[in-house]
Amino acid sequence: MTALPDQSRLVDRAAALVEAARRAGADSADAFAVRRVGLSIDIRNGKVDETTRSESDDVALRVFIGKRHASVSTNGIAPPDELAARAVAMARVAPEDQFAGLAPADKLAKSWPDLDLMDSSIPDPDMLTERARAAEAAALAVSGISKSGGASAGWGLTGAVIATSHGFSGAYLGSRSSVSMTAIAGEGTGMERDYDGDSKVYASDLRAPEAIGREAAERAVRRLNPARLPTGRGHVVYDPRVAVSLIGHLAGAINGAAIVRKTSFLQSALGTAVFAPGIRINDDPRRLRGLGSRPFDGEGVASEALDLVADGVLQTWLLDSATARELGLETNGRGSGGGGGPHTTNMTLLPGAVSRDQLLADIGEGVYVTELIGHGANGVTGDYSRGAGGFRISGGKLAEPVSEITIAGNLKDMYRRLIVADDLEYRYASNAPTVAIEGMMIAGR
Repeated sequence: MTALPDQSRLVDRAAALVEAARRAGADSADAFAVRRVGLSIDIRNGKVDETTRSESDDVALRVFIGKRHASVSTNGIAPPDELAARAVAMARVAPEDQFAGLAPADKLAKSWPDLDLMDSSIPDPDMLTERARAAEAAALAVSGISKSGGASAGWGLTGAVIATSHGFSGAYLGSRSSVSMTAIAGEGTGMERDYDGDSKVYASDLRAPEAIGREAAERAVRRLNPARLPTGRGHVVYDPRVAVSLIGHLAGAINGAAIVRKTSFLQSALGTAVFAPGIRINDDPRRLRGLGSRPFDGEGVASEALDLVADGVLQTWLLDSATARELGLETNGRGSGGGGGPHTTNMTLLPGAVSRDQLLADIGEGVYVTELIGHGANGVTGDYSRGAGGFRISGGKLAEPVSEITIAGNLKDMYRRLIVADDLEYRYASNAPTVAIEGMMIAGR
């Protein structure tokens, strides 16, 4: 691929679907179209292991007849009238939903800023191959590394188009480049693996592939000869790359869909202190070059930055139009296309005032977690139990590696005891600094 894709055909198709829906008898309709283009190269032992190219257009049409609605989607080239007729026929026999409908017209985006989401520099396969090879070579050069788990370099574009029957039409493109490496240290049953990677809107913002490869290798070597911890209560410190999972659990708990279904452990927590004083968690869809940035949501609603938590107090739910109506509130621009429900954009646990080293010194004894295993968080009760690995904290510093442990607690209690370091880096769509939680159950030998 040598040129950026032309969105005009997809814009025209979305508009044609909306018009076809009105002709077929819909009172209102919206169409959400996504274009994806991707190229990735996987390297193992210096040779290309796999090359993947992909390109797709996916379109979802929602139609509303009174309080009834239905959706259809396609990645083919079915005629608009055929898709619209099918959607309208489905809507006529669907049960009524008093909260169904398009986003309020006064909430639609009228204009939006340039968020700098499109890197016009398109890599060819040779460029991606060189990035992956450089990462792998740097990893294999580290003493103690026995094997490559593979290196990858990728590039992709995602374009979104939204058209509605009440006058909204918008489109945007976003790019993403990535490099990753998995390294294996040791031999036989004593082998350990670890990884590192980076993903950015602009390839020029990526860390050097060599730095990624070395970091993956050094992490793997540090994990050799792990010990087992005794079972008991103790302090747990989360490395930033796993600390983001904690705010991921929060995102699920404050999702409007979970609140509507009454399946959230924070069901009655709005306006109350969920975290310790001083904790702030923000969701910002308009961060320049943000991996989760977008100028408007999947319903065409203007998206603005929100404090989800301010000074420890839960401020809002994540809402699209349907969940907002059901809760007697207003959408806050977190809808996804095609009626897929609310979701976050660039969610961030803001940094605290203490350094990571000082945080470890204050902890004194405990465990520093760099890896989590499983999905052990109950969204209804908040009960939390995850397999983990990392390092023992002794005398306020990282000591020997540990593995095969389980850390457990309840997210309500964990959030209230959360201590945040100042080492925030924006590496993903969701980001967090190093965090510590006192008094968790640690199950070892």
